[in-house]
Amino acid sequence: MDDNLNMPVQPSMGEKSWPADSAETTKHRRMSTRQRLLFFLTAWLIVLMPFLFWWNTWFGRQLSNQQIAEYLGDEKHPRHIQHALVQIGDRMARRDASVSRWYAELPRLSAHPVEEVRNTDAWVMGQDSSVASFHDALLKMLNDPSVTVRGNAALSLVRFGDASGRPQIVALLEPAKIVAREPGRIVDTARVGAAIHQGGLVAKLEAAGQTQELRSPIGGRIRWFSVMNGESVTAGAEVATVDPDTEQVWEALRALYLVGQRDDLPAIQPYERSLPDTPERIRQQAVLAEKAIRERAK
Repeated sequence: MDDNLNMPVQPSMGEKSWPADSAETTKHRRMSTRQRLLFFLTAWLIVLMPFLFWWNTWFGRQLSNQQIAEYLGDEKHPRHIQHALVQIGDRMARRDASVSRWYAELPRLSAHPVEEVRNTDAWVMGQDSSVASFHDALLKMLNDPSVTVRGNAALSLVRFGDASGRPQIVALLEPAKIVAREPGRIVDTARVGAAIHQGGLVAKLEAAGQTQELRSPIGGRIRWFSVMNGESVTAGAEVATVDPDTEQVWEALRALYLVGQRDDLPAIQPYERSLPDTPERIRQQAVLAEKAIRERAK
């Protein structure tokens, strides 16, 4: 290799070299005060905006009583309603009697059109088992279209000493079957074993020239796909199976420890031994639930 390729190019005798930048040229190349301010403002906003988004969506941020009242009625922002509900639930758990001023709102929100609001509301009403209107609302929520809302309502009813939601609790242990609503071809899938939140995208189905999104009704992990990417499916065919989230299973097993019956054992026993990647605390709770059920059945 020619070493001259690495040498700096020097102007020949017949060439005219460029003069060094003058002080005046350097001065004009520096950022003006306005440019510097814009630069720092942009950098500050890049840092600030994610923080503001997190701050406004983080339910742990403490709300004043006035904010809770405002958030409960903010129909344009369902997450504000959720935030207020979480704060109320936390204060109820601490036996803060002052939150009773909002008790009348909780049964009303049990029929809210947004699933996440109903789900949170079902959990909150379980924090005070002395309120009859909560009990009545939770019983109605056992027929909610959402499996997680039904499950949360059933779990809260256990706190009232009411086992009428036992079938809904058992359903929390069952995997979710993701099915094709109409015939088509699978054009994209998530990864087996991937964690997925409630409403998360599992697969895409191309049907009648349109792409449909197949989403999970529960949070958890994708256990397997029944079809491969690119394969055709019929209407109603199973596409994937999603195992329920660990915390959902944990709460269901704790409730069945108290109200479970022998008929529930087939749903409990897989968590004792056969399901892969089951945390040890889940296995132990499943064993305890089965033992308690068998003791009650004697």
